[in-house]
Amino acid sequence: MSAATVTRTETLRRLEQEVGVLIRRVRRVIGERARAVHPDLQPSSYLLLAHVAEAGPQRSSAVAEALGIDKGAVSRQVQHLVDLGLVDRTPDPADGRATLVSASTDAVRRLAEVRGKRRRQLEDRLGDWTDADLDVLVTMLGRYNASLDTPAR
Repeated sequence: MSAATVTRTETLRRLEQEVGVLIRRVRRVIGERARAVHPDLQPSSYLLLAHVAEAGPQRSSAVAEALGIDKGAVSRQVQHLVDLGLVDRTPDPADGRATLVSASTDAVRRLAEVRGKRRRQLEDRLGDWTDADLDVLVTMLGRYNASLDTPAR
C-alpha cells in the first residue's frame, strides 16, 4: 500500500471513531432532552414528537415514512405521546376515516424550551469557534450525510 492509501485508511478509521463518539453523545443527549420535555418520555418518542412538531399535523403513516420506522412502532409511540398529553389526534378533513397527529400546545412549548437551552449550551461550548469554523462544520456534515444517503455503487 502507498503512503497515501495508508493515510486515507487511517483517516477513515478516525472518521468512524469520531462518528461513533458522536452517535453515543447524541443518544445520551436525546435521552436528556426527552426527560426535559416530560419525565416519562422515551427517547424514541422524543424524536417522533420533534418531527411532528416541526412538520405539522399528519397521518401516522406519513410519520412512519418520514422517519423510516414501522407503522406499528409509530402507533405505539403516538399512543404513548397521547397518554402523556404531548400529541393530539384529530379527524383528517380530507378523509374522515383517518386521523392526524399533531404536537399539543404544551409539547410545542416544552420543545421550544429544550431547543433554546440546547442552543445556549452549543453557544457556550462552541463560543470560541469562529462563524467560518461553524459554517465549515455544518457544510461538511451536510456533505457527509448526503454522501451516505447516495446509493452504493
